[in-house]
Amino acid sequence: MKPAADKFPSRARRSRLWLAGILVVLIAAGIVLWQRSAPEQRAARPSPPIPVTTAEAAPKDVPIFLDALGTVQAWNTVAVRSQVDGKLEQVRFKEGQEVRRGDVLAVIDQRPFKATLDQAVAKKAEDEAQLVAAGKDLTRFKDLAGKGFGTQQSVDQQQGKYDQLKATIDADQGAIENAQTQLSYATIIAPIDGRIGFRQVDIGNIVHANDPNPLTVLTQIRPVAAVFTLPQKNLAEVREAMLRDTVQVSAIDQDTDAPLADGELLLIDNQIDQTTSTIRLKARFANDDDRLWPGEFVRVRAQVDIRKDAVTVPSVAVQRGPQGYYTWVIKPDNTAEQRPIEAKPVDDKLTIITSGLAAGERVVVNGQSRLQPGSRVDAKPQGDANVAQKSP
Repeated sequence: MKPAADKFPSRARRSRLWLAGILVVLIAAGIVLWQRSAPEQRAARPSPPIPVTTAEAAPKDVPIFLDALGTVQAWNTVAVRSQVDGKLEQVRFKEGQEVRRGDVLAVIDQRPFKATLDQAVAKKAEDEAQLVAAGKDLTRFKDLAGKGFGTQQSVDQQQGKYDQLKATIDADQGAIENAQTQLSYATIIAPIDGRIGFRQVDIGNIVHANDPNPLTVLTQIRPVAAVFTLPQKNLAEVREAMLRDTVQVSAIDQDTDAPLADGELLLIDNQIDQTTSTIRLKARFANDDDRLWPGEFVRVRAQVDIRKDAVTVPSVAVQRGPQGYYTWVIKPDNTAEQRPIEAKPVDDKLTIITSGLAAGERVVVNGQSRLQPGSRVDAKPQGDANVAQKSP
């Protein structure tokens, strides 16, 4: 009886093992079926729309500018030098002073030049007296020859002496004018309106006409010029703009982008620099407030055209790919389309669309990084209080 009792528990144990195995198989089959059905369920579930910020392509009259780095130059620069040798007696200017044309800047010792002038005047007076005497003698010789008491040779000799004294007086007059000129050079005057620089010679020094260093440098900065360069490809549009009308030019601080002065384009250089394929240009600025200074680097902006009713978008909406420019356009069904365009950037805020986009269409200005062709979007106008946050 005992072996039968041991056999019964073994059968019950095997039954339980069979039931556990069947249960495990059923669970595994359920997992497999769920995994196979999950992608279909996920695909059937629509993805949420992508939040983006949009702006409308709008027609505008857009001024076209050309930007370049330029250097401010004085309108006139004069190295003030002495034209005669002598001792510097007076300096009548202060460094940095504004002077007008004709103002006395310095005086050189005038005594040697006055003495030379006095000698020239006295010499002329002496020769004039001799000329008067020679004229009287000539008259007497002619009377005697007319009465037969003199010869024609004597008359001719006296006539030669008289003419010689006349020539001498003309030479004396030239010597006087030369002495007067040398005396005038002893007073150094400002040849132009301008601003005085550093004084380089002190009172009491002997100055010479051939000294390497000038007394000072005088610069005219009202008006002032700016010289800048543009690529050769811009030459045609600049020339056409100058033929149409005066080309307006602005000087802008290269560090702060603050406007400094407004002026006009004066000229295009008469040849292209073949080394750099650039052309030099010069602009003129009134500079009444002295905001431009010779030697200063500025950004020069020249307006060469105005595009009428050009289709424009914010520059952040335009992106560059392997095939060129493109933008994301929101279609009426609120799906995104990647559209190739032809664009001409105006600045970092505005771009002109020359092809591929019509006025009134919506373009994405924020959130482009998450878009794919056909993506559904939640579009908010630029400036809306609920604008989408920038995508990383």
